[in-house]
Parts: sequence; C-alpha cells; structure tokens
Amino acid sequence: MTSAAAATPAPASVLDLAPVIPVVVLDDAADAVPLARALVAGGLPAIEVTLRTEAALDAIRAIAAEVPEAMVGAGTVLNPAHVDAAVEAGSRFLVSPGWTPNLVEAMRASGVPFLPGVSTTSEVVTLLEHGITEMKFFPAEAAGGTAYLKSLASPLPQARFCPTGGIGLTNAPAYLALPNVGCVGGTWMLPADALRAKDWARVENLAREAATLR
Repeated sequence: MTSAAAATPAPASVLDLAPVIPVVVLDDAADAVPLARALVAGGLPAIEVTLRTEAALDAIRAIAAEVPEAMVGAGTVLNPAHVDAAVEAGSRFLVSPGWTPNLVEAMRASGVPFLPGVSTTSEVVTLLEHGITEMKFFPAEAAGGTAYLKSLASPLPQARFCPTGGIGLTNAPAYLALPNVGCVGGTWMLPADALRAKDWARVENLAREAATLR
C-alpha cells in the first residue's frame, strides 16, 4: 500500500489492534520505514515510536507518509509540547509513562487515542473519574506485574491496560491472559543487533511470533 487512503482505519481501541505494541527507539530516521514495514508484515500494525531521540519525530513522519498500513504512535509523551509535535508529525495515538492533569488535558484535546501511564490504584481511580478507561501500566514488572493487575480486575473492571516494562516473550502470555489487559508493550522483537545489521527479515519473524501470542 502506498497511499494515505489505504491507511489502517482507527480501531475502536488501540488495545485491540494486536497483542503486542512494539516500543521503538530509533537513532536514525532512515531505519523507520523498513522497520515499520517489517513489523506490519509480521502482524504488528500498532507501532510506538518513543520521543527519546532526536530522530523520533522524523521517524514518525516517515512511517505516517510511507507505511499507511501501520498505525504509528508516539511514546514517552511528557508534556503538551510533545503532544502537539507528535500529532503534527502524524502520530495516531499517544502513550505516556505517567500523567499530570495538564498532560491528560492536552492528550484529550489532541483528538487521537491516548494511553496515560499509571502504576498505582489511586491513579487508575482518578483517571476513571475523568472518563478515561484505557491506560498504560508502567513499569509493569517493577510495579507488581500480573499479580497487581489481577487484583485490580474485580474492583475496577472498567479499566483496561497495556502493560509495558520488563515484558518479553516468556511472560507476555501471562499478562495477555488477564481480563483487564488488552495488549502489552515490548521491545523483544527489536533486538539491538538486528537493528544495527538492518536485519528486517529477523524483525519480521520475531514480530510474527509475537503476533500469535493470543
């Protein structure tokens, strides 16, 4: 697909696109398009490009323009300026490691789906009060892992999560089996040596394996 008209339509929820959202850190925007094509071919169309490097916004622009079948988003969104820059670059969803009232207000005003980061029950309840039911649980393993999320399912069944942080191929299925987990975020399908070697075939194979986890 090469035209914007062929872009993947926005789903009812970012959490429902695939079992895994790859969390991408790019130092060279030239790698963005072949990397995104490999992930999409492997069955992972939602791609979170973190705003941790100077290449991030250019990478998002390139994916949005040249890989319309991907649903590219921005991660490590920390402030309203990040929100504006990410959406201007073509981000179709936003992910933050945590949240503040100003950040949530900006993400809501952006018009694109967003996953504010939480790690405590009080944060979840506060966001639910504001009508936000979909969140990133971060750092997942350090914050209590599957046991913590399982304990939230009964008292807060309306909250759904994308756990990220310390999740890999071996423990992802345990998260995905929980009723309040829509998908997980991870980097294991993006090994550093494969990225350095531009081994997109390996990335595609690892993405395909991740896409079958549920």
